[in-house]
Amino acid sequence: MILNRISILQYKNLDQVELTFSPKLNCFLGSNGMGKTNLLDAIYYLSFCKSAGNPVDSQNIGHAHDFFVIQGFFTAPDGTEDEIYCGLKRGRKKQFKRNKKEYTRLSDHIGFLPLVMVSPADSDLIGGGSEERRRLMDVVISQYDKEYLQALIRYNKALLQRNALLKDAVPAGDDMFELWEEMMTAAGEVIYRKRAAFIEELVPIFQSFYSFISQDREQVTLYYDSHAREGNLLEQFRRGRERDRLVGHTLRGIHKDDLVMQLGGYPMRREGSQGQNKTYLVALKLAQFDFLKRTAQGRVPLLLLDDIFDKLDALRTEQIVKLVAGDRFGQIFITDTNREHLDDILRRVGGDDYRIFNVEQGSVTAGVGGAV
Repeated sequence: MILNRISILQYKNLDQVELTFSPKLNCFLGSNGMGKTNLLDAIYYLSFCKSAGNPVDSQNIGHAHDFFVIQGFFTAPDGTEDEIYCGLKRGRKKQFKRNKKEYTRLSDHIGFLPLVMVSPADSDLIGGGSEERRRLMDVVISQYDKEYLQALIRYNKALLQRNALLKDAVPAGDDMFELWEEMMTAAGEVIYRKRAAFIEELVPIFQSFYSFISQDREQVTLYYDSHAREGNLLEQFRRGRERDRLVGHTLRGIHKDDLVMQLGGYPMRREGSQGQNKTYLVALKLAQFDFLKRTAQGRVPLLLLDDIFDKLDALRTEQIVKLVAGDRFGQIFITDTNREHLDDILRRVGGDDYRIFNVEQGSVTAGVGGAV
């Protein structure tokens, strides 16, 4: 997919922005806090129906305003044009439309505009809890597999109901638990199977990217860990009821799945330097892109790179520049405070198939260079 044009009104600190993009490379330059990340987040919103950084929709409305609107105008590989509209007014339900037709369910839109974003917030994948790492799997798989997304919705609904029973002052009967546990088991087995297959295919791609960026300086691994490996989920739920009642929530299930990230056989969060951690995350996200590119039915994902060179040494920066400047990726949106990095990429890309934008205090202007 190619994002030709975007219109943003009162989204975060972006009061009114109208931009036309290059189909290859788009660079946003500016100091920290000026709105570069918000531009990428607006693009992300058009793909996932929500912000990458703040899940509370109303908090993404610009200060002193009552609503925001984001519109994106896309072209598919077959030449089909699509307009995606998102609007939110305080106190009202969010509207999401494709070609002026509103979606009944937002989940129906997920996967239509495949996208991968690399940002500083990715550090939580290594240093944060397992929820962040499960979200990584969910975000990718949901973009190409509707069965997975629906199973995830069913599982989370049943989990919520089971947890409510566990907290109830009046103990519920076994038949009520069985109802929700059977739903969790059926959905959980689908989720486990698809997560396992995804990680198995992703790992060699990820290791290849890491090897290229680090120039084979380190060896990294990625493992998928799940209670579903330890036997039938339904039996685990049944055996755990009394213990779960004591703590008030469900202690076992695929909602506890995790990804084990290692450097040289040791935990990444303990052993990795800042540069190694950043390399791990960039390689992981680029592997996701490569995976989606092969599963998105001919629609090349958008690639958003937010402050990607921070904490990387010259060698690793050079290797990432080589990757980004190559023809392996489709349309790219990149932010940086350092013009030197972007100039290096532009020299390698060649031609004038790029656009540069300067961002200051939420205002965006076309810079010098490329077809503007």
